[in-house]
Amino acid sequence: MAIINIREFYTIYTHDEYVEVSDEVAEALVEDMRYEKAHDRRTRRNKAQYSLDAWDGIETASELCSSNNPEVIVLMMEERCDLCQAMHSLPEKQRRRIEAHIKHGISQTAIAAAEGVTKGSVSISITRGLEAMKVFLNNSDSKSNFCPQSDLVGRR
Repeated sequence: MAIINIREFYTIYTHDEYVEVSDEVAEALVEDMRYEKAHDRRTRRNKAQYSLDAWDGIETASELCSSNNPEVIVLMMEERCDLCQAMHSLPEKQRRRIEAHIKHGISQTAIAAAEGVTKGSVSISITRGLEAMKVFLNNSDSKSNFCPQSDLVGRR
């Protein structure tokens, strides 16, 4: 049996607390700590850091999602409504396939098997649906104030 200080392994502990654990558990905890330190060193060495002035979408997306700025929240709600309108402009079959593939992460092969069609027809349907959504979103005349899920947008 080994005695370990929990504060060394769990950051939520602010004071020393010693616990007796089996040798295997102590060894696994130490090995995990070594792995995390090595990972941090590799990250710094390879400069895999994200800069706020770079545009890769990571920081901006997290910043927008946690924003308390009312203007940002309204813009996000409008974008969501625009996407919702674009989805509802599609035929039912395309909408169902795009939602299954993009939103739920189901493969095109699995969608084809579930619907009893070929993978090619599912792929073409998704591609054409996304192109139609792009055209809808680029066409400013097609946008209206109607949002099919407007009652859901304000809820959190």
